[in-house]
Amino acid sequence: VLTVMHIITWNVGSATPPDDMTSLLGLNVGDGNTDMYIIGLQEVNSMINKRLKDVLFTDQWSEVCMERLSPFGYVLVTSQRMQGLLLLVFAKYFHLPFLRGVQTETTRTGLGGYWGNKGGVSARMSVFGHTICFLNCHLPAHMENSEQRMEDFESILQQQQFEGQAATGVLDHDVVFWFGDLNFRIDDLDMQVVKSAIDNNKFSIMWEKDQLNLAKDSETVLEGFQEGPLKFPPTYKFDIGTNTYDTSGKKRKPAWTDRILWRLRATAPAGAAVDAGKRSSISGLTSGTKVTQHSYRSHMEYIVSDHKPVSSIFTLQFPYKVDIPLVTLIVADEWNSVADATAKFKLAPNYSRSSWDWIGLYKVGFKHHKDYVGYVWAKQEEADFHRQEHEELPKGSGDFIMGYYSNNMSSIVGVTEPFQVIITQALLS
Repeated sequence: VLTVMHIITWNVGSATPPDDMTSLLGLNVGDGNTDMYIIGLQEVNSMINKRLKDVLFTDQWSEVCMERLSPFGYVLVTSQRMQGLLLLVFAKYFHLPFLRGVQTETTRTGLGGYWGNKGGVSARMSVFGHTICFLNCHLPAHMENSEQRMEDFESILQQQQFEGQAATGVLDHDVVFWFGDLNFRIDDLDMQVVKSAIDNNKFSIMWEKDQLNLAKDSETVLEGFQEGPLKFPPTYKFDIGTNTYDTSGKKRKPAWTDRILWRLRATAPAGAAVDAGKRSSISGLTSGTKVTQHSYRSHMEYIVSDHKPVSSIFTLQFPYKVDIPLVTLIVADEWNSVADATAKFKLAPNYSRSSWDWIGLYKVGFKHHKDYVGYVWAKQEEADFHRQEHEELPKGSGDFIMGYYSNNMSSIVGVTEPFQVIITQALLS
């Protein structure tokens, strides 16, 4: 199974979203083969926006990302906000049944953890049976705080613990993506050297002095983390509205503060004895998982913040696929009358249902699991297939899908193919 993941990190510096995020999301070049978008933002304005229609989301960035991605079939799987830090995970709607055990965590650092303007937010889930964790961090600023950044990263890793058997800590996942405004700077080189290296596209001069690269050699917590080559200019700090590096009195030295790294869980060497109590790390899960980075770049055209956004596209190749949904839904290809408005569903033997499960009717292009046109409770007669009647048809014709929402798992665990609702005037009268 190949899964294409598009990861973005951007310190948006309290700005409102730009009018056009097409190129950042790759929607202009995409052949629509991206399976998941993972968007990590820092310094999102905490002002509550009065104009928001949707009370669920208090920030404009979530709204704009949903607006842009939902027409392409991407649904918000989960989001986590902690003051200025925001993490959004989107997936194509037909993948939803195979994204399971979704959990999020937040860790405040900075001023002893009270203020929470720095720290980490994460989302973990199993994707086609493989555990993945996405961790968006905003680490302390300033040249001299390299050690403090490493300490904060370690404490974020220690504090983030998830429930369940599959993975407890961040590094127990099969794959970890770590990204954000990590705030690492360029040591030793003075401003003129850095500027001239940038002007002449000689980035390698700065690589050796990059604090994160230096830390990789000495810090055990970074073991196993990989990063693609930094072939784009430093993404900090720009005069807002321009592509000019800081001309203010502070004259901050340019740096690659905004980064995307990944790590595969180490597997035990073949033949090594494995403690029977622990989940066998030779289960072949990770040993067969391949992560390939296809692009790692900045986007200079975005000028609303003093940072440039950074994006990376990965493919994850998994050895096998969990391809049986927990709930199978069946509907007619077309609804021409109220009699057609029924769904049948079948539960997998290992599915634990709740009397609070429901089936939502969604317009194709829906944004998140509560963005339904209508829903019915999934009643529990004992039968092979459970029929659910919809008392009323949706208003207007169009393309719809149905999703079965699991209360225990807090996620959609079954979806239909799109079907058409065709309502003629005769039906309505």
